[in-house]
Amino acid sequence: MSTPFIRNHQYNMIKKQAEFLQKTLQTVADRSVLETVRYSAVTNIVEAFPSLTEDQKQMLEQISALDSASDFKSYLSALEPYLEPFPQITPKQIQKLFPKNKKLKLPDLNAIDFRYLTYLSWADIATNKLFTVYPFEGRFIGIEGRITPIHKKGYCLFCNRHQELAFFSIKTKPAHSSPDNLSFIGHYVCLENQECNHRITNTGPLEKFILSATK
Repeated sequence: MSTPFIRNHQYNMIKKQAEFLQKTLQTVADRSVLETVRYSAVTNIVEAFPSLTEDQKQMLEQISALDSASDFKSYLSALEPYLEPFPQITPKQIQKLFPKNKKLKLPDLNAIDFRYLTYLSWADIATNKLFTVYPFEGRFIGIEGRITPIHKKGYCLFCNRHQELAFFSIKTKPAHSSPDNLSFIGHYVCLENQECNHRITNTGPLEKFILSATK
């Protein structure tokens, strides 16, 4: 039985490296350049994992020997059984993350493929609220804020890709302050979080934003 070890953002990074290498093979004839790009792809992929067994490392390094489009497709398909899904979460657990929202609109968990999820996010159009849940150090963190479409494209904080954006603004309360002393943090994020989950390759900016919002 396959032991999952590839998180969604890591799989996205592998796909990105595979796409770049495949494009290079189609457009560059210089063998030294091709070998450099192959080496770079392997290095970037392996370095994205804090630890790997020798078998896992060898499996990922197979990208260096690929040539055709079917090779790359087979390589990525062979990795899918090793995807580590977003941790299992129930509606009750989600509700506990947002105790002040007695009429919380929940996402349809049955419609989500958790293998391709780095963060769980959904919008309540009626209230212009965006809710985000992220697993961090063995627990779930939930944040909510106002979501405002800006009707133009730019770079998303979470996935760093050029997409249709919205401004995500969250109320925060500084430590040791009065209940009325509120401040806001906000940033531009993908309007479509499903697409964002398919593109995110680094959880650092996402984690920094979520932790800042929950201080």
